[in-house]
Amino acid sequence: MKPIHLLIALAVVAVWGLNFSIIKLGVSEMDPLILSGLRFLFAAIPAVLFIPRPKVTWSVLVTYGILFGVGVWGMLTLSIHVGMSAGMASLLLQSSAFISVLLGAVFLREDISIVKISGLLLSIIGLILIFTITDGSVTVGGIMLALVAAISLSLTTLIIKTKTIPKMFAFVVWSCIFAPIPLFVISYLIEGSEGFILLAQNISFYGIFSVMFQAYPVTLLGYFLWNKLTVIYPLSIMAPLTLLVPIFGFLGSIIFYQEPIGLTKVVAFSLIILGLAINLADKSLMTFFRKAIITS
Repeated sequence: MKPIHLLIALAVVAVWGLNFSIIKLGVSEMDPLILSGLRFLFAAIPAVLFIPRPKVTWSVLVTYGILFGVGVWGMLTLSIHVGMSAGMASLLLQSSAFISVLLGAVFLREDISIVKISGLLLSIIGLILIFTITDGSVTVGGIMLALVAAISLSLTTLIIKTKTIPKMFAFVVWSCIFAPIPLFVISYLIEGSEGFILLAQNISFYGIFSVMFQAYPVTLLGYFLWNKLTVIYPLSIMAPLTLLVPIFGFLGSIIFYQEPIGLTKVVAFSLIILGLAINLADKSLMTFFRKAIITS
């Protein structure tokens, strides 16, 4: 991976990690599904009025928009609403990294070396450890919703890899159109009109900030850059990088919400980072092992 591309990827995952604390801020101000709907509404409008629709089929735009808006961020925001901490939600979402690597191997014929498998297994063990955490930062409902979000995120990545998308920024903008209405409808079916009434009565600076931060630096800029890199590099390289997101997610949660960090979380983090390092060093390690075998 080129150094400039690696720096861009790291900047994106840092913004994404801190975003979980911003989501928690917004959830404290309004209904979680309405929060997600507003995020994508502002990401799409007024941008779609000035940016031509990308030359992809409507089915691709609709599928990606609903998976991304409702499947990923609607469910993840709801996960935080039902008790998941910002840090733990960011960690759980990273199970998409492993799902993406498997999807890449099955559908895109991408190679998975023994070194990559070893790294992924270590990171998976780290993720499994979170199910043993009992400090109040994890709920069963939150776990299930976050896993749905992780699967949806992997499916959106597969769409990016399998479809020819000439103008990625336009694609991100136009796909956002299809998320707000389903999110608003689901909110209405669950809570009735109460969420919309409370929003109108209690709109605040913090709520507006949460929506705008999610709409612009996170959604439009972040996913534009990430999707561009996903087209250039295989999923086996891009997916492990997302494991850095929970590091920034926990930093934000510790700083803004004083989330407790016990031994289990430290061990889980260590395993995840070690797995990430092994995956990123895959080619170098494979070369080292081959040379060692040849010279032995």
